[in-house]
Amino acid sequence: MSRSPQNILLYLKPCEEQTIREIFAELASRGFPIQHQEPHISITFAPELSDDVIAHAAQLLPPVIPATFQRVGTVVFGTKRKQTVAWLLETTDELEIAARELSALNIHGRGPRWTPHLTMGLRLPREIVPEYIHALDDLGSTLQKEFTAQRAGLWKPKSRELILYAGE
Repeated sequence: MSRSPQNILLYLKPCEEQTIREIFAELASRGFPIQHQEPHISITFAPELSDDVIAHAAQLLPPVIPATFQRVGTVVFGTKRKQTVAWLLETTDELEIAARELSALNIHGRGPRWTPHLTMGLRLPREIVPEYIHALDDLGSTLQKEFTAQRAGLWKPKSRELILYAGE
């Protein structure tokens, strides 16, 4: 049984997902931890999302997808031994407003905040984070600066079910 939370996620175009997987593979070939996550951008998550959040996402997301994102920096999340390295993203005002509204509705969330990002290194030992960022900058600096969120949906990990709101 999965302990992962339910998520409202944005998925990239297949060619962009492939580019990210190639970066993961190159980082692994350089000795860094293998990354297994599917490339995605999270809007909000909870152990179980409320019906209000799910229904509201079905209304808010279709008009704003597809959406373009620009990579504007690299961030590190976490304060303990394991940390996450991600590319910081910016997107359209319309999607930003929708995401913040969904986040605000989520009683398990952080209020009306959203930090759009694409996780590039999950659960990395703190000691390797600087080297990982350097390698990621080396690989990603020219490969991918813009992304398109082509699909949006609710991911239910317990049942391994994806309910699409937008996209094909």
